[in-house]
Amino acid sequence: MLAKTLFGFEPLLAKELRNLGAGNVEEGVRNVSFEGDTGFMYKANLCLRTALKIYKPLRTFKVYNEKDLYKAVYDINWSSIFGPDQTFAVDTNMNTEIFNNSMFVSLKAKDAIVDKFRRVERERPNVSTQDPDVRIHIHIHDNTCTVSLDSSGNSLHQRGYRILTNIAPINEVLAAGLLLKSGWDGLTDFLDPMCGSGTFLIEAAMIACNIPANINRESYAFMNWKDYDAELHQKIVDASLNKVREFRHKILGYDKAPSAVRKTQENVENANLSEYITVERKDFFRTEKPVDTKLHMVFNPPYGERLPIEVDEFYAKIGDTLKQQYPGTDVWMITSNLEALKYVGLRPSRKIKAFNGKLEARLVYYEMYEGSKKAKYNKEDQGV
Repeated sequence: MLAKTLFGFEPLLAKELRNLGAGNVEEGVRNVSFEGDTGFMYKANLCLRTALKIYKPLRTFKVYNEKDLYKAVYDINWSSIFGPDQTFAVDTNMNTEIFNNSMFVSLKAKDAIVDKFRRVERERPNVSTQDPDVRIHIHIHDNTCTVSLDSSGNSLHQRGYRILTNIAPINEVLAAGLLLKSGWDGLTDFLDPMCGSGTFLIEAAMIACNIPANINRESYAFMNWKDYDAELHQKIVDASLNKVREFRHKILGYDKAPSAVRKTQENVENANLSEYITVERKDFFRTEKPVDTKLHMVFNPPYGERLPIEVDEFYAKIGDTLKQQYPGTDVWMITSNLEALKYVGLRPSRKIKAFNGKLEARLVYYEMYEGSKKAKYNKEDQGV
């Protein structure tokens, strides 16, 4: 099988797959290939935090022209996968000189599938581009073509808990991946001081409690396949829920907009995580560290793209607030406004390239020491 992911998340996804028990895990570019049975395919869709799609390959073959494509797709036993009363769609991703239009490839494959049904079943399924029962994915690289079933359906970032969003919400898979890159493990208190619609908070709670990423999702494309085993799927869900662990720290979210606080609270409730997450209306620049112990902070401030801000002043305030009010805090912040980072006035310990949608961004890490950095090193020198 093949799991799709975002740029830079391949090692995270490979680690997740190995931890779940996948075989023969290999990283690609924005994807990771692996082996597993039907039950594992259900588990991958349910549990993976950094996967966008799970594809199950049906056939790989060489293609040199449209006739090769048509014949190979036609030869697949489509009637064993779905029925003529169901709808389907074909999407194509390609990097080849044989065809110059992915839409043409999708249409040619669609013709082959319909013709096969007409011959075998004497009737044909309809195409639905909006919400098909079965999704078929074609990938062509040079002259190698792979036809796969999309087992996920809608992208796996659509977790099912986020009903309300703000102007610039962060993708759930991106949020989960950034949290994992930040080293979040649920062993300290957590704060998102500009929580928007609460995605970081919810993903942080699910990681901390080991709750399956897509436990709130109601459907997957594999549920429409003829070989779908509802009993096996339920066993996978139950077994995954048995691995949920208790979380004994605080997860806090601030936002100065009342609407954002309301949206976050509703999304947290939808995710059944109200007992773990507290959301308050607060202006981060007027706050101080809410706990005496170590704090893990991850947030996505406005970039000045969709939310209007005075960038230099805003980012300078972020730096001042962190320096003055948040000692003993591991701070991780993502922004696509690379110029704005200069105004923070802090030197990041790490900078990790990431993409927020099409925007190239940086996940930066600031280690805020208790007292001054110099004092910390003096204590260490003295063996304290």
